[in-house]
Amino acid sequence: MHRRTILQSLTLPIAAATLPTLSLAQTPAFDAMRIMIPAGPGGGFDQTGRSLGAALQSAGLTKSVQYDNKGGAGGTIGLAQFLNTDKASPNALIVAGLVTVGAVHLNKTPVSLANVTPIARLLAEANVIAVPTASKIMNIRDLMAAIKANPGAVAFAGGSAGGVDHLLAGLVAREAGADPSKVNYVAYTSGAEAVAALLGGHVAAGISGVGEFLPHIKSGRLRALAVSSGQRLPDVAVPTLRELGVDVELVNWRGVFAGPDITEAQRDALMRAVDAAVKTPSWKQALDKLEWLEFHQSGKEFGPFVTAEQKRVGAIVDSLGLAKK
Repeated sequence: MHRRTILQSLTLPIAAATLPTLSLAQTPAFDAMRIMIPAGPGGGFDQTGRSLGAALQSAGLTKSVQYDNKGGAGGTIGLAQFLNTDKASPNALIVAGLVTVGAVHLNKTPVSLANVTPIARLLAEANVIAVPTASKIMNIRDLMAAIKANPGAVAFAGGSAGGVDHLLAGLVAREAGADPSKVNYVAYTSGAEAVAALLGGHVAAGISGVGEFLPHIKSGRLRALAVSSGQRLPDVAVPTLRELGVDVELVNWRGVFAGPDITEAQRDALMRAVDAAVKTPSWKQALDKLEWLEFHQSGKEFGPFVTAEQKRVGAIVDSLGLAKK
């Protein structure tokens, strides 16, 4: 299946990567690689890290990959650990993205993505808003009416505070005419925990990346109300928020970073390896399976993109009053 790129949901022009693309045969191989996943198992960060590791191995770019799950505080606990253990490691990567940017701004943490070396942006992912199939909330208008009537009574399950799930809940609440800062948002350290809370009826609704909720939507255990992308996804028969008259569009992105003290040659080797990995059938299968959108950016352009995202996402957090909590 042909995958679309998703560029219209972000405000920056995306330049072509300047780093020369090497064939698989030319790409330097690593005996072993380590990937820090700053979240618990089962969520988007975990799926991204393990899918990238599998692609690196399938291309013969590394003999083995070690994964380290360290959740908490929107990925900033894992980020701090990565900076302590892998500042100069030439074969170590950490997964991060828009969630990390929002969590850093919300929590005012001493570490941020300015402290690591950008290697590649990997993908974009739409979010989906869903409820248990037994819920009396049948559509997005029912949900928005409930939020407007009493925002504290509608508990949302999602990922880290300040992350894309939290931002989407706030944006939808604002469109409903409610105070976004009063939304009852329950943050979980892993996608698996958020799914369990939703399926168990402990929360009224859930927000997550499509890839995390999709198996439960297909099985009929969850009812999808809307997706947050600008266009419908190829294999998900769910309308966008804008189709339903809700003026909200928000797309998540994830990428990988290395330690701040690696050499330029080591950085280039990692960039080339990741650039080759995202061209493999293994990676393209992950995109299709998880409804991820092609959004790869390597080379020196990724750094300015991250800097601009820190300003953009910080402005959204502030405009919603989420940092007051």
